[in-house]
Amino acid sequence: MLDVGIAFDLKSDFGEADVGPGAPDDRLEEYDSEQTIDAIAQAINAAGHRARKLGGGRRFLEAMLKAPPELVFNIAEGFGSRSREAHVPAVCELLKVPVTHSDPLTLALSLDKGMAKRVVASAGLATPPYVIITSEAELDALELPLPLIAKPLFEGSSMGIRTRSRIAEVTQIRPTILGILSDYRQPVLVEVFQTGPELTVGVLGTGPEARVLGMMEVVPRNTPLNEFVYSLEVKRNYQAEVEYQAPPRRAPELIGAVERLALECHRLLGCRDVSRVDIRLGGDGVPRFIELNPLPGLHPVNSDLIILAQGYGVRFEALIAQILKSAIARRG
Repeated sequence: MLDVGIAFDLKSDFGEADVGPGAPDDRLEEYDSEQTIDAIAQAINAAGHRARKLGGGRRFLEAMLKAPPELVFNIAEGFGSRSREAHVPAVCELLKVPVTHSDPLTLALSLDKGMAKRVVASAGLATPPYVIITSEAELDALELPLPLIAKPLFEGSSMGIRTRSRIAEVTQIRPTILGILSDYRQPVLVEVFQTGPELTVGVLGTGPEARVLGMMEVVPRNTPLNEFVYSLEVKRNYQAEVEYQAPPRRAPELIGAVERLALECHRLLGCRDVSRVDIRLGGDGVPRFIELNPLPGLHPVNSDLIILAQGYGVRFEALIAQILKSAIARRG
């Protein structure tokens, strides 16, 4: 039995003073609910350990200094910078307390979509052509072919990714990108929009021991596939907007190619214990890396990784136990 402290950030931990007046309505989208934390605590206890809630931010730091656990189960998103997801594992490293999920470098690298793509592309793996826009002046040099999609550079949980983020006309380029620059106060990733199937892959384990948990296709119900954006609007109304197919109803050769790409990206970016890798096919049928989430959502009902795992017969409690098992093995 281990004393396992859960690091987390709740939506209720933040208010207008944190996000600023007039912030987009998704500004706190990536933060968790009490339901998620309670479910994780119950799963940790069911695995034979003793869970306690540490919270995030200053509260987490104070708890760690006062009574550090034997292991931290980390789902804290952090706040306030592009390296915010690295805050908790950095504290754990400093205090020599083992922690689940990836280390500070991987968490910071993966949150910055441009940085992650540079590393993936440098290894010869496929990712859509892209540019990073930091100011209005740079728009005049934008030469990528339409359609495009624009996203905040370092946000998660589809923050800033709306149906209107897909750019099909030249007249949409400037208002779409400038709107994201203004709303999220960070650079914008603009990449060539992929028109094929939207796929996400769950990976468990670390390094050579990493393995694919399974793969899920997000199939649109109300939008043509070549125009479909897995946007915030869709995720908020997922039961009406999409069908989740896990496993996908695709040829074994395609499934194998996508799983290999996801596993390579997980290892290349240094992920530990668990990740979820988003991949989409282009019109040419080539699977391309979109982004990687080393802190995938763990809501017991509607998080993509949980839905994916259930499609392969892995219940929530068993998934949490496997993440713990991987971290404990690393802990020695």
